[in-house]
Amino acid sequence: MTEGKRRTAGRPASGKSNAGHSQSLVRGLNLLELLAAHPGGLALSDVAEQADLAPSTTHRLLQALQSQGFITQDEALGLWRIDVKTFRIGNSFLEARDFVGASRPFLRRLTHLTGETANLGVRDGATAVFLAQSESPQMMRMITRLGSRAPLHASGVGKALMAWLPDDELERVLAERGLDQVTPNTLSTPAALRQAMAEIRQHGYACDREEHAIGLHCVAACIHDEHGIPLAAISVSGPVARIPDTRLAGLGELIRETAAEITALLGGRIPDASNFRP
Repeated sequence: MTEGKRRTAGRPASGKSNAGHSQSLVRGLNLLELLAAHPGGLALSDVAEQADLAPSTTHRLLQALQSQGFITQDEALGLWRIDVKTFRIGNSFLEARDFVGASRPFLRRLTHLTGETANLGVRDGATAVFLAQSESPQMMRMITRLGSRAPLHASGVGKALMAWLPDDELERVLAERGLDQVTPNTLSTPAALRQAMAEIRQHGYACDREEHAIGLHCVAACIHDEHGIPLAAISVSGPVARIPDTRLAGLGELIRETAAEITALLGGRIPDASNFRP
């Protein structure tokens, strides 16, 4: 083998091949994300339509993902869904971020003290993603599917995270997402949202008064890292009948104190609210 051939052995002959492989990889990852958002599964035609791909291309990509154990197909129903290997990879994120494990005992304690479901979520762009939960023992209870998302401005966890963002980051979030009216109670103007952010920093907790779902109230507080940046947020959620307006302040103090405990445990610090723009 000549020196020139030795250097190129095992590598694609051109950039075009690399581009093709990259495109297939991106499309495959997009299909994984699509199926993860539909735990009940999707038919081939639905996957192709939502991914904006030809059915033949979609089927080829799905088969490749299936051969590697990332997805599976219910042959009786013809539905494709994520498989255990995808769960293991996603779960490694939780294990690597120790704040999730550190928070679990506190979530269980909140459920024990309040009788309601406690959640932990993080920010991903303009949405909150829920990573851990302690379910209420009540027959009527708030249950959030792990991995599900909620708009930052229309959820307790989201607002608790949003309130402590640096001003420039907050403006980017508003520009990226806007303020969709999820329910009639959703804060849908920048002025109303900024006023709410100031109140959250003053009190140390955020309230969701049927802003994400009618009939549900939520109280949340932020966990901070060592730089004072929002790391995650914890919340307690339940039906309005058990969490009326008169109970929000008491729950808020409990959740604020719990978030402060977790922050201290992780070596974080709570920033000074006076450093933020009113």
